[in-house]
Amino acid sequence: MDTTAHSLALLNDIARLLRKRFEQRAQSLGLTRAQWRTLAYLSKNEGIHQGGLAELLEIEPIALVRVLDKLAERSLIERRRHPTDRRIWLLHLRDEVRPLLDEIHALADVTRAEALSGIASARLAEAFDVLSEIKTNLVAACETPIAEKEQKHG
Repeated sequence: MDTTAHSLALLNDIARLLRKRFEQRAQSLGLTRAQWRTLAYLSKNEGIHQGGLAELLEIEPIALVRVLDKLAERSLIERRRHPTDRRIWLLHLRDEVRPLLDEIHALADVTRAEALSGIASARLAEAFDVLSEIKTNLVAACETPIAEKEQKHG
């Protein structure tokens, strides 16, 4: 495997290990991975509708409904009717979830610190720049249609 391919595989491994380590820490919260991810995304997108949140989470809407039902049963979130479209439910965090979100963020901070331990700030800044460029390239590529020839032959 060449260095480029190995680097991209390494990014995937890092993301997987970060999730794994966070999950190890988060077991004490009594939430599933789907639940804490949903809360984390909802905390940054409060008032979003269910379909929009499913899209952000990259899961099927029906799968999200089950997660939201469990969170609502625990009084962590609430669904509110859209003011002009009764078919749409808007999602909001309840006050009861705020301490739990603080714990989730604290666990994420500890996990990040563990992952970045011993790495100089300048090296992290350079890595951030490179990763940002990769993301920019991929965002642009995803917005460009795949040519018919490429679709058939890769």
